[in-house]
Amino acid sequence: LAEILGYGQVSGPDASLHERPAEAMRVALKRASMAASDLDLVEINEAFAAVALWSARMLDIPHDRVNVNGGAVALGHPLGATGARITVSLINALRSRGG
Repeated sequence: LAEILGYGQVSGPDASLHERPAEAMRVALKRASMAASDLDLVEINEAFAAVALWSARMLDIPHDRVNVNGGAVALGHPLGATGARITVSLINALRSRGG
């Protein structure tokens, strides 16, 4: 179905929490020797839409490639399974678009 090529983990103060997804993505992309422009679609976990929008802006990812099925704001946060939901949503979106 899919292959995970990298991962990123970051931390920091709550005041800049909205920047953490983009920072983690930069770490993951570096580990995978990739650039954000290599990504066909992106799922960014968010509790507020501004987090996904800001992360896309920080990484210069077109908005039509981010959370194409609504993300966590629309689909929810399944207790203990958010990562699995994000992964499966992204795999299904890529497959439906031939990616």
